[in-house]
Formats: sequence, structure tokens, C-alpha cells
Amino acid sequence: MVKLMIPFARTPDEGRRVIAIMNEMGLVQGQNDLEIYAMCEIPSNVIFADEFLKIFDGYSIGSNDLTQLTLGVDRDSTLVAHIFDERNDAVKRMLKMAIDACKKEGKYIGICGQAPSDYPEITEFLVENGISSISLNPDSVLKMRQVVVELEKRLV
Repeated sequence: MVKLMIPFARTPDEGRRVIAIMNEMGLVQGQNDLEIYAMCEIPSNVIFADEFLKIFDGYSIGSNDLTQLTLGVDRDSTLVAHIFDERNDAVKRMLKMAIDACKKEGKYIGICGQAPSDYPEITEFLVENGISSISLNPDSVLKMRQVVVELEKRLV
């Protein structure tokens, strides 16, 4: 099964145009089980999730870009990098909103980005809110797996 990921779809109309171009090239959503996901990395992806999820089969949250754009910072700039923090309440609210929107529509929701690899509290937050999958850096897999196992014991 092939799953494609579309980055930086800024508006639902842009998402529809991408899908139309893909159709013209023979990549037809649903044909041969083809699924097309969007990266959820722009605040508009969260705010208009109900519209985007009519177009795409689900989301993968890009936590790095979503954090930068939610907080209006460039994590590589020495002037404002200290403000970049995926644990910020505004970012966590955006994460929860995206997860809730996908769950409401019965759509896939995963996350890729640095946050779950670096912060056990973000991994816990994502699991508690029902995320479908979490991508991790190889060096953090064992540690975060233990975080999830402990959390699941507490939730039972």
C-alpha cells in the first residue's frame, strides 16, 4: 500500500489543486488503496482541519514547523531560538486540536518531529490525547517506549 505525504498545504484550495494534479498524473486517491496525507505543520492546517480532512486521508503533525509558526520564531536564529519550545501551551493546544479533529473524522493522525523524541511529557501528552502513531529518533525509542508502557499502566 502506498501512502503519500503532502507538505505545506497552506489552504484547502491548495490541497485540492495538489490532488487534482496528482490525479492528472495517474495518482488517484483511493485507487489501488492509495492514501494521501497532509503534513499538519501550519496553524491553518489545525484551524481548518475539518476542511483539510475532507481532502486528505489524515495528517502527520510536523511539530518543528508547527511550533515555529505558532510561536512566530525561527529556532535557528540566535535572537529568538530560546523561545522555541514544543511544550509551550499554545503548541500543545494546537497538537490537541489536530488530534481531536482527526479522531472526530475517523482519520489517521501521527506525528513526526523532534518533540516526542526529546520530551517524555510530550510523548505522554500525545498518547493521552489518542494519537495514532509517533515517529521517534532511533536513540530515543527505548526510553519513550518505556514512557508509553508506564503511561498505559496508569491509564488502565
